[in-house]
Amino acid sequence: MTATRALAALAVTATAAAVLMTPAAAQAAAGPATTAAAAQSAPIVWGPAYAPGRRAKAAGKLIATGEDHADLPTAAVVTISGTVQDSTRSASCGWAVFRITYRKGNNLPNRNHWVRDCSYRTPKHFTLKHHDVYQVELKVCAEAKAAKPSLNCLYAGTWKTLYLSK
Repeated sequence: MTATRALAALAVTATAAAVLMTPAAAQAAAGPATTAAAAQSAPIVWGPAYAPGRRAKAAGKLIATGEDHADLPTAAVVTISGTVQDSTRSASCGWAVFRITYRKGNNLPNRNHWVRDCSYRTPKHFTLKHHDVYQVELKVCAEAKAAKPSLNCLYAGTWKTLYLSK
């Protein structure tokens, strides 16, 4: 009978320890491999996103690593990869325009980064990497070949949010 009581007490103690263990303690007990894996989020698959009239399309994935929520919530590194494709037979090009909001001190400025493809139905592959990112937005346009997207592409219509650090 004594052995049965000892085993019952051990089972109750183990159950209580498992219930009382916090998620942070469980992660620390699991080891550094689990902690490193938690720092990198799962890939966010986005797209296909189309220009008006389906004249261009873009699709891909986004990976955010090292999210920091201490002062301003940002990801240490955001990697965006994918394809942009022109679907017009004319001299137009397909544009994937990304508006990236990043942390600079205590401010959140943004900048545009674009990828252009002018080859009919031949997708162009790209990879972009940015640091201290707060938000990533996308707009797809189809317009004439130029050094940069037009003001109409940048300011008309709405942006699609791909990533927002919370």
